[in-house]
This record gives sequence, C-alpha cells and structure tokens, in this order.
Amino acid sequence: MNERAEGPLRKRYPDAWSAIVDLLVANGVDTCFGLPGDDLELLRALDGAGLDLVPCRDQRNAVYMATGYALQSGRLAVCALGKGPAVTHAATGLLEARESGAPVLVLAAGGPEHRRGSGGFQELDQVSVTAPLVRWAHRVGHPDRVVPATVTALTRALGPPAGPVYLEVPDDVRTAEVLVAGPPPTLPEPLVLDPVPVAPGPALAALRDSRRPVVLVGGGMRHRNGGGAVERFAEHLGAALFTTASGRGAVDEHHPLFCGVAGLYAAGPARELWSSADLVVSLAGRLEETVVEGGTPWPPVPVVQVNVDPAGLSAEFPGPRVLGDARHAVLGWSRALEEDGGAGRAAALGAWADRIAAARKALSADAATELARAAALPGIRVAELLAALDATAGEPRVLVQENGLQDIWSYGFPFRVGGGSVVPSEQTPLGFGAAAAIGVKRAAPDHEVTAFIGDGAFLAARADIAVTAPAHGGVLYVVLCNGGYGWLDAQRARLGLDAERHPFTRPGAPPPAVDDGPDLRCRVLRDKAALTEEIHEARRFCARGGTAVLMVPVAADDVLPALRDAGVVPQ
Repeated sequence: MNERAEGPLRKRYPDAWSAIVDLLVANGVDTCFGLPGDDLELLRALDGAGLDLVPCRDQRNAVYMATGYALQSGRLAVCALGKGPAVTHAATGLLEARESGAPVLVLAAGGPEHRRGSGGFQELDQVSVTAPLVRWAHRVGHPDRVVPATVTALTRALGPPAGPVYLEVPDDVRTAEVLVAGPPPTLPEPLVLDPVPVAPGPALAALRDSRRPVVLVGGGMRHRNGGGAVERFAEHLGAALFTTASGRGAVDEHHPLFCGVAGLYAAGPARELWSSADLVVSLAGRLEETVVEGGTPWPPVPVVQVNVDPAGLSAEFPGPRVLGDARHAVLGWSRALEEDGGAGRAAALGAWADRIAAARKALSADAATELARAAALPGIRVAELLAALDATAGEPRVLVQENGLQDIWSYGFPFRVGGGSVVPSEQTPLGFGAAAAIGVKRAAPDHEVTAFIGDGAFLAARADIAVTAPAHGGVLYVVLCNGGYGWLDAQRARLGLDAERHPFTRPGAPPPAVDDGPDLRCRVLRDKAALTEEIHEARRFCARGGTAVLMVPVAADDVLPALRDAGVVPQ
C-alpha cells in the first residue's frame, strides 16, 4: 500500500486516491470499472492495492458494467470517471443504476477547489448535474474530509435502500496528503431480526381473507430470497406467483405456482388468471407502468405493498402499505398463516389452485404451438433461438437482456425458464444489457453469462466489448439483427407511416461487423439445422475465456405474442 503507518492510531497517505482505495479494500471491493481522466494516480493506487480495473471506452458503458456487477453480486460496485463531459456522458448510466437500485459508487475527478468559478478546463458544477440521479452526491472540499466522505458514500450506496452515489475529488484535494488520526470510521452494523409472526393488522387480515391471491415479486427481492422464503410464502398463501421484469431470477421459475412476468409480457392464460385475482401482494417492487398498464387487466382489488424504501410504496392503489424488509415480512406472514392451520386454507383455495395449474398447462401448450409454427417458417425464429439457448445452457447461468422489440421474447414465460436474469429498469436505456453483461461476468465468473440483445444495443457497446475481451471475456452475445430499432419501426407501422421516409430498420442489412481474433469470435447464424451446434461451439469458446458473438438476422414480424395481444404492435 501507499500509506505510511505512524503508530497504531495514525496513517499518512500520499494522496486522496490511496486513502479511498484503502477503504475500498477494507470493505471487500476487488474491482473497479471506468475510464479515468488525466489523473492516473487512481490507477497507481489500485495497482498498489491489488485491485483490478476493467477498462472502458465509454463512461456510460462503465456505469452499466458496474450496475451489472452490483445487481448480480449484491455487493458494492465502483466506477471511476474524469470530469466535465465525462460526468455528463455517464448520466444515463447513473439514471439506470438509480432505477435498478444498484449499489454503485462513482468516483469522479473535479476542478481544483481554489479555482472554482474561474472557468477552468472542464469546470462544471458536477454535483448539481448528478444529484437528481443518485442517492447522494458530494464534493470533498478538504483532505481531512476524504475518509469520512468515503465512508458516508459507502453507507449511502449500500442502503437500505441501495442505490448509486457520486463522490467528487477536486484536483487539489486529490493530490494532497491525507492524514488519518485514530481508527477510520466503519460501516453501520446491520441489525438482524429473527422472523416472528407479525402483529395482527390490515395486511395480515387481507392475506387471511383472500381466496384468489397473487404474489408479485419485484427487483428489490434480488438477493433477499434465501432458502426460498417467497416460494414458501406463496405456498402458505395459496397464491399464483408472478414477477416484474426486474424481479425475474429472484424466485424459482420451475416452481408449480410460477406463472411468469406480469403485465405487458404476460401471455393470455396468465392474464386471465391475474384479472380474476382478489388480492395482489407486491413484494419489493414499484408497480411500474409495464406491470399495471401493460395489457393485463389490473383487478380492482386490494394491493398489499411491502417495500423498505418509502418511495417504492405507491399511493395509487387501495390496500395496506407496509414499510419494511419484504423478506422479513414474508417470513413472519408465513409463520402466521402456518399457525392458522395450513391444511384448512389449502382446502378453501382448492379451486384457485386448479386454475393456477390449468393456466400453467395452457402456457406450456401455447409455447409448444408457437415453436411448432416457428419450425415451419424459413429462417431462425426467436422462439427457436431461446429454446436452443436453454437446451445448451449449463448451470449456474444468467441471461442479461435488453428491452427492444425482438429482445423482449426473452421476457416471455415459458419461452425461457430458469437461470438468473439481469434486465434494464423501466428507463430501458439502449445498450445497458450489452455492457452490463461484462460486469455480470466479472461478478459471477463461474456462471454462463449470455447477453440477449439487439444490433442497435450491440453497436452502442461494441468498442467496450472488444477492449474487454482479452482480459474480461467469457460472455456469449446473441445479437438479434433487424437493421436498426425494431420497436420504433413497429410503432411506425402501427401508425401507417412510410418506411422509406422513416427508416428505423433496414431489413436485409448485413449484421454489424466484428473482427475475429484469439479472444473474440463472431459468427452469423442463418441455418436452422446448424443452430444448436453453433451455440455449443460458442459456449465452448466462452468457457475458455473468449467472447463469442452470434449474429442472428430476425424478421420484423417475429414478435412475442403477448405484445401483439396487448395491441402495442401491429397484428
């Protein structure tokens, strides 16, 4: 390390980055993503501490990578930036990290404190720019404040609720000596509560009274469902089990109560089941628009909401709202329902259990019909591609997704079942999944990581995919190529606008070119018969540490049936 010990209660660091990196190491950080500015002293501090830097070519992608790392691991991710335009370019990534609830610490450079207001090189009020996008934004004004500010940033990022924070270190503070007198402050110690039956109240009463309940699992349950607490709660309650898009991967998708993603992405049998519910229990979600207004009729019933973040509790729905940890709530409710007499409740819910089983059977039958239809069509269809990816996947595995027209096939249950999932938030920035997959792989090196993305997203992240391939490979990119932006083209067609005047896609356009090399392998897939073997070969290349790219031309009419049913794309 670069610090010098001066007795048991004093440390002297040559600069701010050395002090900050020492705190990161002490709190379990082993990786940093980013594109630093001119001040490469941070790299020297990282090297001295044995921390790795995943280099980026685009600041936005750097924050996406850090967000993917944080979502997959549940741990703090660190991202390093320069100043001025570097910070504004990263703003979209900060927005995505905030909406995803990802614990990301952004370390940025800043103009010197003594030159503020002088119009210096890349001078910008960066705190004002970032403050609306993060949980906390702060500029360190003095070397004595470096350590306390860093510990505060770590605390705010990890929450609860978790989210991104921004810490700016001005040039003159960055280069100053930092003296720490006494032991450095530590992060708060979490208070672990034993699960006990919850006290009687409106929420528990609503659960006891329900006869057709559904449980909706949000993204906040990621890393909070150890031991299958949510599945056991659904069993005690007798509820159909749904997730939001961001909540997918938090529960076992092979569970007999699981019915897929709610709202816009739900198929007909799941929508019918949902619309006949008499209670919705929302766990650690925000009831985003695609869930409540996305084609599935939202029943006029009570909604029990549980969220540790007050901002995640909507006032738009009737029913009890519970401020607290959703895991603790489901453990307590499960115990209370069990003590009520589980057998009696199960008998009362027999008809609902039959309807859940029938809906799941219908979902599987519809998927089989769609796959049979796809087999008779020319070219590789997305449903066939997902089936081949599932059939060739090992365990553990995770799919990192985008939110384009054809990418959304991967949201449809049961066209893809099982494995983890990392998806964009409701903000759905282009290129998130393409870059986040690198952070996911870094967080889970033992997982098969597949990025399921469109060609527009791939182009947005192509430079970073290439630069990280030699040292941070292992990701399989499956790129759906429609020559542009399929969702916008579908809306153009829905309104009857002329395709030549508004060319959002270029059907038949060649897939984006990527140069092969020892660490990067690209193939274009057109032959149905060779599909499975091509995927197997790509997975073998990834298992050796390479980055494999499979370009798959797709037809404009190859759309998830649920989207057509919802009327958001042309029939």
